[in-house]
Amino acid sequence: MSQRGRLILSWVIVALWAVVIFFMSAHTGSDFDGTGPLAAIKRWLVGLAAPVFGPDTDIVNVAAHFTEYLVFGGLLVLAARRTWPALGWGKLALVAIALASLYAVTDEFHQSFVPGRMCDPADWLTDTLGATLGAGAAVLALEKMLAKRQVG
Repeated sequence: MSQRGRLILSWVIVALWAVVIFFMSAHTGSDFDGTGPLAAIKRWLVGLAAPVFGPDTDIVNVAAHFTEYLVFGGLLVLAARRTWPALGWGKLALVAIALASLYAVTDEFHQSFVPGRMCDPADWLTDTLGATLGAGAAVLALEKMLAKRQVG
């Protein structure tokens, strides 16, 4: 695949992940109480979290926000690296974190229109922290991979 093709593909994957986040934000946690794979995952996570955090803590929501944006931060670093290869790793991570955080703001605004959901600054913070960890992990992994290539 050409460099241009890889660049386009990286942003298509970012856009598809943004659609996943949008889809999840258009539903409440109770939408996943029935049957199916998402309901099974939710039941499993609630079962793990309830003994530690109590039965009324919505740790699944926090974990979902954090995980969605952890992946998003990593994907944004990969796409940013292909788009701006001359930028240093720190700047690439900051670009990815800023883009993810801005998307998180729009995600929270979107949730304010979903019955049973609300705009919550704590969710935005959780999203941004997840994106920060994802971007940092992606930068470290890419640096290590490129260092191995140069040595080998």
